[in-house]
Amino acid sequence: MALAGRYHHPLVRDLAWLCLAPDLLALSEAPGATCPGRPSLDELGLGDPGRLIAWLDGWEAAPDALEATLGDPRGLRLGLYHERFWQFLLTRAPGTELLAHNLAIHRQGRTLGELDLLYRRRGDHRPIHLEVAIKFYLGLPEGPGGETHQARWVGPGCVDSLASKREHLVRHQLPMPERPEAREALWALLGEANGDLEQRLAMPGVLFYPWCHALPPPREATADHLRGLWLPWRDWPALRDTLAADTLASRLHKPHWMALPAPVQLVPLDAIQRPLAAHFARPAVMPQPLVLYRRGNWQRLFIVGDDWPRKLPLPPYPA
Repeated sequence: MALAGRYHHPLVRDLAWLCLAPDLLALSEAPGATCPGRPSLDELGLGDPGRLIAWLDGWEAAPDALEATLGDPRGLRLGLYHERFWQFLLTRAPGTELLAHNLAIHRQGRTLGELDLLYRRRGDHRPIHLEVAIKFYLGLPEGPGGETHQARWVGPGCVDSLASKREHLVRHQLPMPERPEAREALWALLGEANGDLEQRLAMPGVLFYPWCHALPPPREATADHLRGLWLPWRDWPALRDTLAADTLASRLHKPHWMALPAPVQLVPLDAIQRPLAAHFARPAVMPQPLVLYRRGNWQRLFIVGDDWPRKLPLPPYPA
């Protein structure tokens, strides 16, 4: 919160969050799956804390270019919102140059997929392919596989899991540049500089652990990944009773799930009780993310319906 808390503009707050957000996973365990993580601040030319702050201060003072890149965030999918921040960051950071984004790969008129981002370090002609994803997964105390299995970690909407996302990245997205059709598209874009393509994966987000249930991190989770808690609606009164009377809270709404809320968005606990009760009185509602704050301490939460999860995504089929 310390860096994002300097800023008032919501887009600059999210940009500051992205600059420091750690990856959820470090791909390492499957043969051929090792892939470096997100571009470092040093690589972006922002490794010096004073330079990073000055760079962000500039966008707070004159956010027009940032606003033009992001457009109107209302109704924007979180994944696309996050991806546009990377487009902006790689274009505007002093250490990198964006070469292309969403480079479509075709075969006989059919789209095989896209390469999210292509960039290079300034002063280095070698191109880098960066796949990006932002993910929020809730860990199940019981479920598919052992307690560290990635299939235990599912999205709030139960559409995907950490296991299925990892499999898609490793088996489809990251190998995409090796396809003949991708090589052809890269040659048309980069020419001879296409020769030595480096692969990177940026996957920030939050892993939410079950309240009152011990669950270890999933395999390959980074040591510094961001954490939260989740609980069913029926347990909310019990958790609320453990909170101090001066605790403040804020409900989060997509796509603004990245940076923690500004102080003006925080309200007393009593002020969120009625909207929460109305939300969970409806059938088959989506889980509700919120943030708790007290005396400099923040806690991310997901409250889910008492019937959650209503379904589970299938574990990926072994290759």
